[in-house]
Amino acid sequence: MTSDTMPQAPATLILGIGNVLMTDEAVGPEVIRRFSNQTDEDPSIVCIDGGTLSFTLAVPIGDCRQLIVVDASALGEPPGSVRVFEGEEMDRQLRSHAKTVHEVSLADLMDMARLTDTLPGRRALIGIEPGFIGWGERLTPEVEAAVPVAIARIRELLARWKS
Repeated sequence: MTSDTMPQAPATLILGIGNVLMTDEAVGPEVIRRFSNQTDEDPSIVCIDGGTLSFTLAVPIGDCRQLIVVDASALGEPPGSVRVFEGEEMDRQLRSHAKTVHEVSLADLMDMARLTDTLPGRRALIGIEPGFIGWGERLTPEVEAAVPVAIARIRELLARWKS
């Protein structure tokens, strides 16, 4: 394949993180699923359900110029609260709240990108305060109500980053 025919990496990766069998832990993948269903196909954007994280996500993270991550996050706020952390603010949030039950943490993936000089220049974490994390396949009402808010935050970031 010549460089003319090689597929181009997406400009933006939108990554939902979480376990879909653990109530509010599933909010990241749920936001990504609904965002994808409501959005016209755009080859510059790739949406991935990152599940419970893995080192295999280092490649798509390193390949994109812009990264938006959606995850249940301990914000110390009421359930369903949504906060956006951009750039270094995202990095600080991940370092200070690096507790994870996953194989690898998002902080680990960001460190790998930093070490390989592939850290996306524009990056944001959309954190949603969970109400309950335990066995279950439905979001709590507060977190369910936060899903459209998180989708709006994704759209706001994309619009702002486009300019």
